Amino acid sequence: MKKVSTILSHLSSLPQFKSLKRQGCYEKYIALLSSKWQKAIAFVYIKDATLFIAVTHPGFKMELNYNRDLLKSLLTQLCTLDEGCKEMQADKVVIFHSKYYAMPEEKTRSSTVPYYLERARGDFELPQDAELKAKFEHIKTLITCNQ
Repeated sequence: MKKVSTILSHLSSLPQFKSLKRQGCYEKYIALLSSKWQKAIAFVYIKDATLFIAVTHPGFKMELNYNRDLLKSLLTQLCTLDEGCKEMQADKVVIFHSKYYAMPEEKTRSSTVPYYLERARGDFELPQDAELKAKFEHIKTLITCNQ
């Protein structure tokens, strides 16, 4: 029986699914960057030997512009080290701000209120004072009702 990874690698090598292979290389490239820059980059693509990097905020654009050489060198290292990403050659790096980017994953929130089981059993010594004894009896009945 074939594994899923072998089937996917076979499918990605077909000419009609060449964009899937390229997308995997883009994700590897983004994974090479620091976590701060990974959050800043919305998407990446290469067109006409130019690496286009879309950022989520204009402030990141300025910061990445100062590090264009680093971005280009990471791309060339990825091309030389990874056999599947050899076609990712770029001579220039263009960084732009984009309002279109993948939405961050939302954490699922449970709409139910968590209910906890009562751990107390209501077994405690009763005091001699009548008023305190009545209060303790009331607490004891509340505990037994919650079980």
